Amino acid sequence: MSLLQWKDEFKVGVAEVDHEHEQLIGLINELHKTMQASGDFEQILDSLGEIYAQISAHFALEERMMRKSHYPAYAEHKEDHETLLDDLRDIMDDVEDDGIFDETQLSIDLNRWFSDHFRTHDAKLHQSGHG
Repeated sequence: MSLLQWKDEFKVGVAEVDHEHEQLIGLINELHKTMQASGDFEQILDSLGEIYAQISAHFALEERMMRKSHYPAYAEHKEDHETLLDDLRDIMDDVEDDGIFDETQLSIDLNRWFSDHFRTHDAKLHQSGHG
């Protein structure tokens, strides 16, 4: 079973952004499947690295769009991006250093971060006509 389902409420109406959001959900679901199936440490680390790389690139795209349009809530949105990346980096470090991960907690965190971020910050950004 997938951890995250793509929902219309995640759509922000910008094809490029929506596509990247869908890809991120796919990567998160793959990681979830790996954790449930094998719990293979190296595979989990690779998946986390891939998610981190995609999210970094996605956030950079959004931040470029915000700067270009002089988005008024840029600082707050960027801060949320940095918090998410820091949290994910901490999880990756824990997995790498200790060789352990809490599948349930990781799944809860990923679900919460992206659902909340898509629904709040990204929805506000793109519905305001900025981006």
